Amino acid sequence: MKAIKTVATALLALGIAFTCGCARHSSKEVFYLVTVNAALPYWQTGAAGFNHAAAQYKVTAKVVGPDNYDPQAELAALQKAVAAKPAGILISVADAAVLQPGIDAAISAGIPVITIDSDAVASHRLYFIGTNNLEAGRLGGNRIAQKLKGGKGNIVVFTIVGQPNIEERLKGLRDSLSTVAGVNIAEVVDIKGDPRAAFDKTQAYLAQTGAKRVDGFICLESASGKMVSDALKRGNATDRVLVAWDVNQDTLDGIKAGTIDSTIAQKPYTMGYTGLKALDEIYHAPPKQFGRDYSVDSFSPYPVFVDTGSSLVDKTNVDLYIASAAEDNK
Repeated sequence: MKAIKTVATALLALGIAFTCGCARHSSKEVFYLVTVNAALPYWQTGAAGFNHAAAQYKVTAKVVGPDNYDPQAELAALQKAVAAKPAGILISVADAAVLQPGIDAAISAGIPVITIDSDAVASHRLYFIGTNNLEAGRLGGNRIAQKLKGGKGNIVVFTIVGQPNIEERLKGLRDSLSTVAGVNIAEVVDIKGDPRAAFDKTQAYLAQTGAKRVDGFICLESASGKMVSDALKRGNATDRVLVAWDVNQDTLDGIKAGTIDSTIAQKPYTMGYTGLKALDEIYHAPPKQFGRDYSVDSFSPYPVFVDTGSSLVDKTNVDLYIASAAEDNK
């Protein structure tokens, strides 16, 4: 009887331990997501995934970062997060040269850092979760070459110079078009984080004729697609091809209406959701050495890169994406 009571007491104590908050997770564990541009729908979706994972684990999630494209402001947000000594940090890197010192400082302080969406390869971050941007750029290049009349013409590319993920997309785009003799990149336009520049530039390009005529536009970031679409509508330029980026509602509506040919879809929700869970695992089972380069370690506990996927959205499947967005917003 005494043995039975001892077992019962032990089981009761174990049950109390789990119900009193002594389990693995705690709201005192704070994880940060540092974004490039918190005002963009893209990052609101990424934050939703991050917050969802935090709610499942019953930990605390904080989303910080500037409401516009400002690498220095993002660095300031990162430094404040590091000073708070959180359980882990996810960050999308607007400018690797600006943000690498902050990432390395976090790692030196023993704070796990994973990059998402846009990487800082030379930093000490543990690994990267996001799109294979080279392949996504090639996907966009293949699409615009396919849709240009006769498979040839001049195209204009809208980008943000210096942002690592967008630079990779541009490289992939150039790779895909290097084998297409009839397609010429007339200009690569740095919108410097201001999509209004894409609207103004598109209007100017529509006035060009003859050998300088622009036949297609491709946007390598999410904000300029609507601006280019609006300029095409205003100029009644129904004979130009526009390939956008990401699945903002405006972009999906443009595909549905026919003003945007297609867009390249990424998975920011998955990046945020997977990223928090990965940080939690590292926090509870930290590596022996944070500053080590695990990319050259054949016995590394971490991958170099987790590909969250990309896909082409056009009129054939846009309704699926619209329905998915509606379901997630309920």
